[in-house]
Amino acid sequence: MEDWSAYIAAACSGLDRLAITGGTGEVLATADGFDRWIRITHDVHALERNIYLVGNGASAALASHFAADACKNCGLRAQAFTDPALLTAVGNDLAFEEVFALPLCRLARPGDLAIAISSSGNSPNIVRGIEAAHTIGMRIVTLTGMRPDNRARAAGDLNFYVPLPRYGWAESAHQVVLHYWFDQYQDEHGAGAI
Repeated sequence: MEDWSAYIAAACSGLDRLAITGGTGEVLATADGFDRWIRITHDVHALERNIYLVGNGASAALASHFAADACKNCGLRAQAFTDPALLTAVGNDLAFEEVFALPLCRLARPGDLAIAISSSGNSPNIVRGIEAAHTIGMRIVTLTGMRPDNRARAAGDLNFYVPLPRYGWAESAHQVVLHYWFDQYQDEHGAGAI
């Protein structure tokens, strides 16, 4: 059995080595990366735009969790595409690659924010969703892990990469990154619950 302390230390090391890049590949300091994300979020809110979160499996659960937090705690307009009827209809009738791209094309507008969460960064439906978001003119934030050359890692306006090779570690790190983003947003702009 793997030692608990070593397991936790390995997971934490990924957060310590969080790599953030901008849309042109420039490396950003952690504080600068989160500051940009908070500014984008504030701009989206001020312009009455929406936030759309996408992910598969555990990342889909994170997308739902943080869409709920965005609405309830931050007063933001947010939605996750995790509805089983929509996912299975698009996946069956068109292609599973389109399960995020199609709803984005139907609902999103220029200036909205897409947040793509993918441990591998290589899921075809995530990559296709990011491509659709670019076409629409959305702002894009990616959260990835695993390999440094994953397809989604450099596809956003802001890219948060945790260099962790296990799904559990990457997913846990993404949850911490997302909570930190919301906590900092709330600290700066206040809670938005009614």
